[in-house]
Amino acid sequence: MIPLSQQIIALFILAIPIASVAWTVTHEEIFREPREWCAEKSQKCRTFFERKILYIMTCEYCFSHYVTIAFLVITRYKLLYPDWRGYLIAGFSLVWVANLYMSIFGRLRLEIKRERVEIDEVLQEGAPKASAQNQKR
Repeated sequence: MIPLSQQIIALFILAIPIASVAWTVTHEEIFREPREWCAEKSQKCRTFFERKILYIMTCEYCFSHYVTIAFLVITRYKLLYPDWRGYLIAGFSLVWVANLYMSIFGRLRLEIKRERVEIDEVLQEGAPKASAQNQKR
């Protein structure tokens, strides 16, 4: 059995690629077309199962569960227990930490975007003054 300290370190490290994959698929431009197609189809499907499967690509929380399952299969990571209970606890823990990372990242991006808008406003306010000064010369 791996020491608990190493399991916790692995938890926080494994959550990084899970968050990265989930965020990229559900938010970034590279997956915009498939995401929009899935969102559109999820509204039109008749069966519950089809709607939910297609909705997965549009929600980072939902998608992170499936990414986590893939990582658990690849890494065989377990938390606290060496049997199936370790997989269960690891799965929900990884999802929670990955979503914490995505929330922090989302807030950071929003803050950066807000600062850029404020900088653009300041620059645009200064631009007419600069052009007026150049005309006086």
